[in-house]
Amino acid sequence: MPAFTLYGSRGSTHTDRVRLTLAEGGLTDYEFVLLNLQKGEQKSEEHKKLHPWGKIPVLTSADGFTLYESRAICKYLAMKCSFPLLPPGSDVKATALFDQAQCAETIYFAEPAGRIAFEKFAKKFMGLPPDDTVVSDALRSVEMFFDVAERLLRHKAYMAGDNFTLVDIYYIPLVLRLFACGYGDIIISRENVSAWWDRCVNRSAVQKMLAADEKAATAANR
Repeated sequence: MPAFTLYGSRGSTHTDRVRLTLAEGGLTDYEFVLLNLQKGEQKSEEHKKLHPWGKIPVLTSADGFTLYESRAICKYLAMKCSFPLLPPGSDVKATALFDQAQCAETIYFAEPAGRIAFEKFAKKFMGLPPDDTVVSDALRSVEMFFDVAERLLRHKAYMAGDNFTLVDIYYIPLVLRLFACGYGDIIISRENVSAWWDRCVNRSAVQKMLAADEKAATAANR
């Protein structure tokens, strides 16, 4: 029996946060259960026993522990499995800066970037047109966020400091989605942001996940 079971979907940015955390920690002792979101499998009564709102991802452990919400799952895994993705608990200032960076990602980046991803990516699979007004408003917010990040990254290599942490992992799936939606220039047009992104996206764990997804997509299209 695997140590963990991850319920999610390929192409889900929330699921990908957890997959990247597992990959960065080198943990392979888990089962990845794919749910078909288009068929509504995440809304089944069986799945709602794991996630009361019928969402993904969900992580269960061999001892019966169940956890949902991607950032909570990532932090739990990093702490339980001692992944080097968190500041030392004894360093109060570094922990506070980590928490601050995590709040900034959630409030100022993930919310507008998520709206872009839904309008320009998810709606394609739903057969619906994007709401251009929503996209334009969200793009302005994302541009403003990275203007600030550009200044902050003059003085540090990663979003929470000089070390790669969970906070950087939280960004990666949605930044990849921005590129997929044709908005990569938001990243590459800013020198410090672009350098940060290069450091993140070229990590072995990220490249392995991208290769696995490409392989799965090729197999599905045969």
